[in-house]
Amino acid sequence: MCGRYALTASPEELMEIFGVVDLDDFPARYNIAPTQPILVVVSGDTPERGSNLPGRRAVLVRWGFTPGWVKDPKAFPLLINARAETAIGKASFRAAMRHRRVLIPASGFYEWHRPSKESGEKSQPYWIKPRRGGIVAFAGLMETWSSADGSEVDTGAILTTAANAAIAPIHDRMPVVIKSEDFSRWLDCKTQEPRDVADLMRPVEEDFFEAVPVSDRVNKVANMGSDLQVPVAVGKPPSLGEKKKPDDGQLSFF
Repeated sequence: MCGRYALTASPEELMEIFGVVDLDDFPARYNIAPTQPILVVVSGDTPERGSNLPGRRAVLVRWGFTPGWVKDPKAFPLLINARAETAIGKASFRAAMRHRRVLIPASGFYEWHRPSKESGEKSQPYWIKPRRGGIVAFAGLMETWSSADGSEVDTGAILTTAANAAIAPIHDRMPVVIKSEDFSRWLDCKTQEPRDVADLMRPVEEDFFEAVPVSDRVNKVANMGSDLQVPVAVGKPPSLGEKKKPDDGQLSFF
């Protein structure tokens, strides 16, 4: 699963990469956690004639997807991830896959390698970032939940897929990455049905990310500095032979 990530790019960088206009200033965030506000990019209004801009907007949503049909969010699991393999047909995500696909800008994400209990070793966090630098776009889903009193909360989740060979020794899942040339197709919910974009929900190339072991200070949400991404020395790196408990895409911690 993807349970923590970072976004340290400037508003100007995001506007250039995602074609977003009027993006307010915001601080670098090194430890974004579930239930916090996250920035997502949505398809906007049709651009004016003669404009080269794609007409996209950036909005804030709560990280933790709540389907519109849920009556009591407190009694519903916190869905921070959606499995790409089943999201099209699953009741919780079916409508969002059809009508509310979004992009989630990120500088990278954190994942924990959890050794077997028999080993006696503790979990090791990794900062997983694009090998060539820059910003990535995670595939996401958005839903607006309305309460009985009429108040509304925009919520979101990150789509995940099976980990590629480079990430699999650390964890069996990874976020779906949408390449820049596919932004428009992913966001186009008017003409592109879920089956039309299913080919985008696949593991990224093995050399796309690099995994850097970091301090377990990232375990605590209260720790938010850039030092969270400073490499640390570790012993034997994880191998594909180690078995990991499959992840169900719901919230869990260390």
